[in-house]
Amino acid sequence: MPTYIYAITAADHPINLEGLGGVGDPSGELRTVGTKALSAVVSDAPEGLRAKRRDLVAHQSVLERLLADGAALPMRFGLVGPDDSQVVAALDEHREAYTERLTQIDGCVEYNLKVSRDEDDLLREVVADSAEVQRLNQRTRDNPQAQDDKVALGELIAREVQNREQRQAAELVETLAPHAVGHAQAEPTKTHFVNVSFLIRRDRTAAFSDLIDETAKRYGEAYQLSLHGPLPPYSFV
Repeated sequence: MPTYIYAITAADHPINLEGLGGVGDPSGELRTVGTKALSAVVSDAPEGLRAKRRDLVAHQSVLERLLADGAALPMRFGLVGPDDSQVVAALDEHREAYTERLTQIDGCVEYNLKVSRDEDDLLREVVADSAEVQRLNQRTRDNPQAQDDKVALGELIAREVQNREQRQAAELVETLAPHAVGHAQAEPTKTHFVNVSFLIRRDRTAAFSDLIDETAKRYGEAYQLSLHGPLPPYSFV
């Protein structure tokens, strides 16, 4: 039977799952499988599993309980192995990598930071700083039928916007990274030019949150910094 995987822990990690159930309806019975070095918290995988609220809550509750007692590598919702024996084989095959990750995230949580900027504010800056944008902008104003100039202007603005966002994203991450154990950048979203996760020690979470508040004030009202956490360290598994 396929095996649903919640998390990987060290073999001696406390497994206190009393009162919790796994995914599925009825809830799957939680258990552990493992080697001398590592354990995986699993249950039987139900057929036709979907991301329903009940199952998402069950998955998250298992992770929260495990993380409260020490380092655990959280698996993303929906991860299924062929069977218990294959899960054990994977633990054994990747023992060094999993052990290294557990050491890295021990005592840490994840915070995700997304940053957006007011589009009008960014465009005003692009126009003010680029003589070529100003030139093409004036030409399209003087000659509204000049389609080639309109296309060239649009392409130039798009490049300038992308370049500025990439530079600012790099500068922001460079500023914040020294305050974290590690960081992992994800692809920007349609509305956020920064999408980065930081691995933060539990005893430094308040200081990191304060740092984000200070950074937001320094950047000004045109920027929106959204910090989400603490989260299981998904980005560092």
